Amino acid sequence: MNGFCLVTPASRGLGFAFAKHILTHSNLPVVATARHNCDAVRDQLLEGIDDKERLHVLPVDVTDESTIANMATHLRNTYPSTPLRLVLTVPGILHVEKSPSQIDAQNALHSFQVNTLGPMLLLKHLTPFLPTKSSPPFTPDQGLNLPSHAIYAMMAARVGSISDNATGGWYSYRASKAGVFQLAKTLDLYLKTRSGKRAVAVATHPGTVKTEFTRDYWGREMLSADEAAGRLINVLSTSMEGRGRCWDWRGDEVFP
Repeated sequence: MNGFCLVTPASRGLGFAFAKHILTHSNLPVVATARHNCDAVRDQLLEGIDDKERLHVLPVDVTDESTIANMATHLRNTYPSTPLRLVLTVPGILHVEKSPSQIDAQNALHSFQVNTLGPMLLLKHLTPFLPTKSSPPFTPDQGLNLPSHAIYAMMAARVGSISDNATGGWYSYRASKAGVFQLAKTLDLYLKTRSGKRAVAVATHPGTVKTEFTRDYWGREMLSADEAAGRLINVLSTSMEGRGRCWDWRGDEVFP
């Protein structure tokens, strides 16, 4: 059994790089999502890929649960007996507040809708597709070197770490990303009961990646999206001893 992979969203930046990396380095089926222009995103992801049938691009907006539910229905119909092997959920929005006076209620609410509630709704609908204790282990894949258990990875951020916060600011982004550390831990505890050693949940930190998301901060040392995606997938392919925790692109733990 090989399973399938899911990346959401995958229309640009790190999510696009994740989906492209999996398509390029493995033969696994991939489900990617975008809020709009799914056909264009599919065409871009398939550039240089020979096997075009193993990619599905679905419309998902993490602030609209009905689109996530529709994705789950598609997965049930398309992969009725195949579990998820690798899940990469990377929704993110940044509203910068350098001082408390800059906090805006609507912007802060938007941060939590995308950065915290979005991943929470995704795990609600995607967890049923992960293997259970009775599921057979995955067979070795060519290229990604994934382990025999499933991996559910959520994108956190080092600035969401309370223990690492030395500069302050970014109130809504820090607080909303701190929630992802908790989501990963809580989901992993559930998976220990449901799946045993067949599935784990982790949070990840990609480093400072040069994408449109970080355009205002270009100029410092940064990874490309392709570099960050490849390195994080390598980190995720290690043993399951790090389950429930947050890991960066170097394989170092980011403490809550």
